[in-house]
Amino acid sequence: MTTALPQARPNGRVAGADDGQALAGPGEDRRMGPRPSWFRRHPEWPITVMLVGWPAWWFLGLVNYAPAVLAIPMAWKLYRWRATGTRTVRTPPGFGLWLLFLVVMLLGITTIELTAPGTLVSSVGNRVISWAIRSLSFAGAGAVLLFAGNLTEKELSRRRLAWQLGIVGVYTVVGGILGTLLPRFAFKSPLAYLVPASFQAAHGNLASLYPSFAQVQNLLGYAHGRPDAPFSYTNMWGNCLAILLPWLLVAGWCYGTRRQRWFTVVVFALAFIPVVSSLDRGLWVGLGFTILYLAVRFAARGKLAMLGVVGGVIVLAAVVILVTPVQSLISQRLSHGTSNNGRTSGSLLAVDLGLASPIVGWGDTRHEAGSAESIAIGATANCKTCGQKSLGGNGQFQQLLITSGVLGAVLYVSFFAYGAWRYRRDPTPYGMAGVLVLLLGMVFMFVYNAVGPPLAFTMLAYALLWRNERAGYLPGALPADADMFPAEPGAGKRALTSG
Repeated sequence: MTTALPQARPNGRVAGADDGQALAGPGEDRRMGPRPSWFRRHPEWPITVMLVGWPAWWFLGLVNYAPAVLAIPMAWKLYRWRATGTRTVRTPPGFGLWLLFLVVMLLGITTIELTAPGTLVSSVGNRVISWAIRSLSFAGAGAVLLFAGNLTEKELSRRRLAWQLGIVGVYTVVGGILGTLLPRFAFKSPLAYLVPASFQAAHGNLASLYPSFAQVQNLLGYAHGRPDAPFSYTNMWGNCLAILLPWLLVAGWCYGTRRQRWFTVVVFALAFIPVVSSLDRGLWVGLGFTILYLAVRFAARGKLAMLGVVGGVIVLAAVVILVTPVQSLISQRLSHGTSNNGRTSGSLLAVDLGLASPIVGWGDTRHEAGSAESIAIGATANCKTCGQKSLGGNGQFQQLLITSGVLGAVLYVSFFAYGAWRYRRDPTPYGMAGVLVLLLGMVFMFVYNAVGPPLAFTMLAYALLWRNERAGYLPGALPADADMFPAEPGAGKRALTSG
């Protein structure tokens, strides 16, 4: 009789309900019966397919939507775990803030028909489509966090997840080098053949349908290719590079073999090339912040050897910049801030719009009436890009102010700020890298939009921090789930925290 009843396991799972096997009694062979399907034997497959298969999503034209698409099977798995009692679905610390943000974001639909002050009248249908895509992206990011956080170490270990994030970082470096060497390479994706031309014409933000190695722009007085593969924009490329490479450092250097450590060094050295050629000032600021963060963390813990390594990297980078043409390229970019005025005026208008509808925002972004110089300036047959600039595209915070109001922006920032504060004492490589990623997200949110891939990667970083806490790696913490989080082989060896 006892073998016919569900048997609870220490990690909250109930054996037999979702294991693909019937419970066996004493002396019975558990391998009897039909073999579990591949999907049941690999419940982590949506994350692996998303990360390891990232170049395929880029080729198909789905790179901006892959996290939301693969969040569907993740959400279904979470539902099945809860509905069948297979596993207790836990939520991470501070998740209530994210749920409140989602509620505010969804309520933005109530103001989506209104014309915001100082903006143009536009199609409500287009706004609704944009709102729906953004809503799916935010909701999907929450599902990614819950799903990754509720997987066991056997199903998807922290080191394996860090490796997969690092592999996307390697893809980003390779794409950056290709964009530097072949800046004009581009093609029409399979998805572009399926999306009606009329829809593409009505929605200008569909760059992912036409993948390229780089965006060719005239920022220095001449055409220059700025890497963007395997993403859709240079700014997204820079954002993702900064939050992905720390995980390669964790998995490849801190917990890797000698060969993996050499591989990591090579990747970081090669990354210097596209980092400079991207002309991405936001990325440069992010790298400076990363160096400062590591220096503070190592100094606070008295890790003088690691602090010396950071200083050595700074000196080496400075020497390379000074003795190569890189210095001239950086100087030209810093002196050609052609977008500064537009960014400033757009940000100020975003603040005004957020204050005009502080509770739920306006549901979707808007287009500025005229320009920063005059309300009379607008698109003409000779200048189709004059005036009428899209608002909310120059930073996640500005977009949140417009689409979700002051309340939505505060809830969004509070969720990630709480995570960074809660895990600030985690001394492990996972803790240091995870907190860095959360902090970088708050630094970048004033210059980059994070909807889509960057947000999904940040949520996976949050999941790693959460799982590391439950494994008992925070000072004073005890493992909450012993069989979910067994002692990690080699944990602490060659770690960032080692002296």
